[in-house]
Amino acid sequence: MEHLHLLIAGFAEVFKWQDLIALCIGLLIGMAVSIMPGLGLVMGVVLALPFTFSMDLETSIILLTAIYMAGTYAGCFTTILYRIPGEPMDVPLLWDGWGMTQRGEAAKALGWALVAALTGGLLSSAVMVSMAGPLSSLALSFGAPEYFAAVFFGLTTVVALAGKSLPNALISLCIGLLVSTIGIDSTYGAERFTFGSNVLINGVPFVMVLVGMFGFGEILTKIGQGPNLKLSSSSVSTKTSFPTWSELWALRATFARSSVIGTLLGLVPGAGATISSFVSYGVEKQYGRRGSEIGTGIPEGIVAPQIASTASVAGHIVPLLTLGLPGSGATAVILAAFLLHGVQPGPFMLKDPASALTVYTILSSMFVSVIGMCLLGFLWIRLVVRVLTIPQGILVSIIVMFALVGAFADRNSISDVWTVVVFGSIAWTMERVKLPTAPMVLGAILGPIAEDSFTRSMITFHDDWTIFVKSPISATLMSLAIVSLVFPKLRPLLFRKTEARDHRVRDIAVSTSPNS
Repeated sequence: MEHLHLLIAGFAEVFKWQDLIALCIGLLIGMAVSIMPGLGLVMGVVLALPFTFSMDLETSIILLTAIYMAGTYAGCFTTILYRIPGEPMDVPLLWDGWGMTQRGEAAKALGWALVAALTGGLLSSAVMVSMAGPLSSLALSFGAPEYFAAVFFGLTTVVALAGKSLPNALISLCIGLLVSTIGIDSTYGAERFTFGSNVLINGVPFVMVLVGMFGFGEILTKIGQGPNLKLSSSSVSTKTSFPTWSELWALRATFARSSVIGTLLGLVPGAGATISSFVSYGVEKQYGRRGSEIGTGIPEGIVAPQIASTASVAGHIVPLLTLGLPGSGATAVILAAFLLHGVQPGPFMLKDPASALTVYTILSSMFVSVIGMCLLGFLWIRLVVRVLTIPQGILVSIIVMFALVGAFADRNSISDVWTVVVFGSIAWTMERVKLPTAPMVLGAILGPIAEDSFTRSMITFHDDWTIFVKSPISATLMSLAIVSLVFPKLRPLLFRKTEARDHRVRDIAVSTSPNS
């Protein structure tokens, strides 16, 4: 009952004018960046981060969460109407969404996507909010060994799911961990890798690492990719037609199955909206009532990936709030916003009445964001889609300006601007040599937490490394970490058929891209 009261109080906070404006702005930004191929919701969250410095904590997190939530939905419009996936997570929508459009059923396809996003978002948010209290209580039983095991599991899972090459993902993670060691050691006070520079003595600002890797680096990559999109937005209708109750009831198993998949995969670090979308599509293809017809333009091929990608957001946000561990690039940025305001998210937030209200305000904002993005998509998507007509050169210039000005605004330091440029160049180089950037970023952010937990464990238990397998919780987490490292080797055998279909879908996406 106490949690219900806090949730109601959280809704009251969300509808205060400053939080409501931030939420609306976040929804618009999230929808705008997610329909532009090459940008994406993570870049939207990163570019907005520097402008949250002067905001209250609740307002800034609500803004970033709204961008994250809306970014999982808006890409369906360009995928269904123009055959252009805005995000990788939208690729599974391509076959069935475009198939329905070719049959003159675009409005119905958009209606299915809207209902799927609404259902997945609300169901997943409700489930995860109900789990916030138990997760927080579980986390309070964690000692230093359990925290290290949890972080270790998160890092290994991100490595396993970050790319096709496990060695490349491990190299990327090690680079991130190396970056996290720069500065003064928090336990012994020793300088590490500072080279006598005052700029490096306090470590590398993780916000600048995020802006450089996810923002500036993506732009450097995009600059060399060629011309603008060519589409005639005025000739395509964005009208939405909702399915009937009987049609919805016929797909009840798809809704239930995909909601469970999206929510559960959201809890897995590294398994973001893209993996949830692909896995849900593959499961529907294999086990759905009309699985053999998936890919020919039926609603199940739209509902399954859309509902899973939206449901994964709550699955990532709640562990961040209750455990303090980000599981994706977007939640890593949201964690950075917490730390910028001097707050470490975790189980102790629910023990303090003031911070508990903050947590439930953010959780309440997820419900409002889901409803808001669906209303926005239904009423004003025609205006949002107009962002596709902005010339790429102008768009890139605007994003570079926001990234650099935002970096300078943090501390009025030109060294922060150079940090963004340096890490943007590192991201561009890693992209050229096929190193994934997500493990590097999460390694830079989670590295200090892992190091602190490991050091405290060794000091407390007199260098007894077996402490990490003596506790049931830490032993379970360490075992899962090993499984996550072995999983990439087994994945081709387990999901051979699904991956073959995914490759075919990606090939179509590439062939329809304006850069091909």
